[in-house]
Amino acid sequence: MELKGKKIGVAFTGSFCTYKRVFTELENLVQEGAIVQTIFSDASQTIDSRFGKAEDFVKEAERMTGNPPMRTIAQAEPIGPGSLLDLLVILPCTGNTIAKLANGITDTPVLMAAKAHLRNEKPLLLSISTNDALGMNMKNIGLLLNAKHVYFVPFGQDNAQKKPNSMIAHTELLIPAAKAALEGKQYQPVIQ
Repeated sequence: MELKGKKIGVAFTGSFCTYKRVFTELENLVQEGAIVQTIFSDASQTIDSRFGKAEDFVKEAERMTGNPPMRTIAQAEPIGPGSLLDLLVILPCTGNTIAKLANGITDTPVLMAAKAHLRNEKPLLLSISTNDALGMNMKNIGLLLNAKHVYFVPFGQDNAQKKPNSMIAHTELLIPAAKAALEGKQYQPVIQ
C-alpha cells in the first residue's frame, strides 16, 4: 500500500510533550506523497506549554501540509458526508480523547472528525500518549482495540519506573501502521 495521493487526516490532541516526534511523522506523511489535512482539538490550538505555543504549532502544520487546519466542530463535520479522508490518524491521542472516543462523546473538532470519518467505515488510527493507559483508561483502550475500523500505532510503556501506568505510541512506526490500516489490518505486534 502506497500513501501517495491518499487523503490522510492528522488530528492533534494535547499531549504536547510528543509534538516534536509528531511533527517529524507529519513531515514523513507529506514526503510519502499523502495529501494531509490537519485537525486541532480545542486544547491543542489554545494551550501554550513549555513545549511551545499553540498558535505556532497550528501555523507549522499549515506550512508543512499546505492546507489550513480544521479548528472547529463545524469544519470537521463534513469529513463524514463528503467522505473527505481515506485514513484519519489521531496523533497524539490523549487519555481524555481515548475515553471520550470509547464512550461516543463528540465535543471537540478531533472527536467530530473521528465520528464523521468512522461513519464511512474507513480506518481510524490511534497513536496513544497517556499517563493512565494501564490504569483507568485500560478499559477504554480495550474497547477500542475491539472496535471495527479502529487501529493502533504500536505502543508500550515509556517510563515504567517513574510512570508505571503510562504508555506511548512508537510514532516511528506510524507509516507502516498507516499502510496496514488502509488495508484493514492491525500492524503487529501492537504492544512493544
